[in-house]
Amino acid sequence: MTPTHAFISALCAEYGIRIIPANQYPAIGETRAVVTMQRIMARFGEGHLRMVLTTLAETANNKAILDEVGLWMASDMIRACQQIVDTRAGEWLDVWDKMPAGELQFITRDLSGIVPQRHALGGMIYERLVRVFGPQANQLDMLDDRRQP
Repeated sequence: MTPTHAFISALCAEYGIRIIPANQYPAIGETRAVVTMQRIMARFGEGHLRMVLTTLAETANNKAILDEVGLWMASDMIRACQQIVDTRAGEWLDVWDKMPAGELQFITRDLSGIVPQRHALGGMIYERLVRVFGPQANQLDMLDDRRQP
């Protein structure tokens, strides 16, 4: 086990995430995406990876997407919405508590081979984030009266 792998293992344990072998299918709260976490940390730093894990592992309904697609998508959304994360972290996590990210990721499987799932899921999640944090957040969408994420 490399020092980086040992660090990721300790970090996952801190967040209550169980690392499983690559040949197993992960259950809720499990991951086999250690290399993905290493890459996110190498590219954006430990603090960013911690926010990715906080966003997914410490909010409701999101412990099922601790895979490559879900981790990279959360990283993308954090970078796209960095000002919100920095200034309204509690609200950020509240929105993710209500986000049906696992269900949305399941829907993106229909696009496999056509559109990268990370990007499809990111677009679906971003649309919901804009509803809450965007400039028109206090107005109803003309096609949808839902005001929840």
